[in-house]
Amino acid sequence: MDRDTKQALVEYLSGFITEHKRRRFEEVLANRTRHLAVVLEDIYQPHNASAVIRTADCFGIQDLHVIENRNRYTLNPGVSVGASKWVSLRCYDEFDADNVRACVDSLRRRGYRIAATTPHRDDVTVAEVPVDQPLALAFGTEETGLTPEFLDEADMFVSIPMFGFTESFNISVSVALVLYELTRRLRESGIEWRLSDEEKLEIRLSWLRKLLARHKGLEQRFFAERGA
Repeated sequence: MDRDTKQALVEYLSGFITEHKRRRFEEVLANRTRHLAVVLEDIYQPHNASAVIRTADCFGIQDLHVIENRNRYTLNPGVSVGASKWVSLRCYDEFDADNVRACVDSLRRRGYRIAATTPHRDDVTVAEVPVDQPLALAFGTEETGLTPEFLDEADMFVSIPMFGFTESFNISVSVALVLYELTRRLRESGIEWRLSDEEKLEIRLSWLRKLLARHKGLEQRFFAERGA
């Protein structure tokens, strides 16, 4: 589909949602970013998986990359509160495949540096993480953290300072702390972190399709009316 057709389809589908929802789309898109992305490896508790996706949406993060080797990534709708409709989720779950490598290679092709969050290796604290280029922030499973295979691929290791007996935060809390700090610094910087017009168009269309999923046949009607 070329850009003009895609734009026309967005305008057509937008006619089936409220003016309030259209305005809300534009407000959210203006604050969305792909400069930061979240990577989750083998998260298995639905409550945590759902809390992370909700947190990412709240902080304006568009992309989540999910590696499924040992565990399936499942959501609890009561916790995610519909956030999964608004965030782009890519899963790496091929059987008998190197899903860590597939994820890392995909991110590197998009220009991301890989930041592995772990309390066990010294590198930088979350307050010291550079945000001058796209950064993928990786979080591991609830019990053991990121696998050695993923840690070997990281460009840097990131820790959250802690001062109690407990070794680590809950994963959803860790994601929230890291994203709060990095999105704050990013928005206060002169870095161009916002989505391009083309990205906004793609995401706008994706959101409309999800919102109107129950109204089957709208796209077919659009193309029929255009004689396509």
